[in-house]
Amino acid sequence: MRIGLVSAPSNLGLRPPAPSSVPGCAKAPEALREAGLHRRLGELGADERGVVLAGRYADDAGPGSLRNQAAIIDHARRLAARIDLLRVGGLAPLVLGGDCSILVAAGLALRRAPGRYGLVHLDGHTDFRHPGNSAHCASLAGEDLAAAVGRHWPAIAGLDGLSPYFSPADTAHAGCRDDDPHLAETSALLGAVIPASQIRRHGVPHAARTILGVAGRAGLDGYWIHLDVDILDPAVMPAVDSPDPGGLSAAELTELLAALAPRAAGAQVTVFDPDLDPGGSHARLLTDILIPGLAPLSRDRQ
Repeated sequence: MRIGLVSAPSNLGLRPPAPSSVPGCAKAPEALREAGLHRRLGELGADERGVVLAGRYADDAGPGSLRNQAAIIDHARRLAARIDLLRVGGLAPLVLGGDCSILVAAGLALRRAPGRYGLVHLDGHTDFRHPGNSAHCASLAGEDLAAAVGRHWPAIAGLDGLSPYFSPADTAHAGCRDDDPHLAETSALLGAVIPASQIRRHGVPHAARTILGVAGRAGLDGYWIHLDVDILDPAVMPAVDSPDPGGLSAAELTELLAALAPRAAGAQVTVFDPDLDPGGSHARLLTDILIPGLAPLSRDRQ
């Protein structure tokens, strides 16, 4: 199965980095192109399938709503439609974000598809802030996992009445730090939660087996991989919105992706910020991770 490569340059789910400025992660797809990702994937048989542009960043959060909520919903619907087209055409979607809010689009696409799909959430944070545990919901990029499993406002977590996009029992998270504020809540709710410290302690193969035991078990038709590159330690990847010490090495992430990609239904890459990488070295490093890590996407689903 060939990869269908889609750009989704959204920054709508992030808070502004400074007053009157906007997050730079919308530039990530083209920065990765410049680093050679598209060319190298093309040499391996991937097809480019265009871009789904997001609306204007407005920072317009109000009581009971997210910043850029209307634009996020519009973008999610259009990106879900593109994911649908790729899958119907026999391609494995690889979506280059953008921020983590694009997970809603993937969830919507797979929820309305025939079958039942799991979620593998690889992220340096659980991204589980929601109205039930916080009075400060505003940025979907820090709340995307909660929305994906139906724990957010229905306007974002239940598009077309399809909440949850992924069952919590079919969802595995890996990569958060030990001091994540929602570690206990997610551990009690999801099929598996594996902090980065446990991946280092027990090894990547053990983590991959645990994840596959949840999202890849019998009865499911596949799983979506969400990758937020802040799962990497900031000594390796500082060009992210919220760097936190204690993350994975480049080799550990490459190994984990390579173990998970062959059975996945699709994947997305989020939160790389080229504004924090003026020389392009971190884009090149990320490309060197993604080629061996995600080039096997859907190989075993043929």
